[in-house]
Amino acid sequence: METLGDRPVFVDTNVLVYANVLAYPLHSVAVECIQSFIDAEIELWLSRQVLREFIAAVTRPQTYGNPQPIGVVVTRVQTFQAQFRVAEDNPQVTTQLLNLLQRFPTAGRQVHDANIVATMLTARIDRLLTHNVKDFDRFSDLITVIPLIAAT
Repeated sequence: METLGDRPVFVDTNVLVYANVLAYPLHSVAVECIQSFIDAEIELWLSRQVLREFIAAVTRPQTYGNPQPIGVVVTRVQTFQAQFRVAEDNPQVTTQLLNLLQRFPTAGRQVHDANIVATMLTARIDRLLTHNVKDFDRFSDLITVIPLIAAT
């Protein structure tokens, strides 16, 4: 995995879910990747949006498991808030989102990805760890995507 120096890294929801659901095929990859950033003392970031998306993902039936009990999920989210920096969703993020929507063709569920980029830009974070690399291609002039699994 490429770390690109010591600048902060924003962690996408899918990586967080994989790291916290043992049955996912990418579980160990996600855990090792996050741990490698921690070991390198690279600041890791999430957003309130990512926390909400994590809760939604792990509390519904999944291909790789049953919904997790809410008590377990609450404890995990509290742990994330202690381990990661958490970017707030504020008026500056909304302004940035609206600017991005005008610059890049974006609609439907893609707006969630654009909001992650808006949050990153507002927090001055330019690196994103994700498994959904293609979702962020349109923003490649603004952020660097770090794939969970390096392209072959």
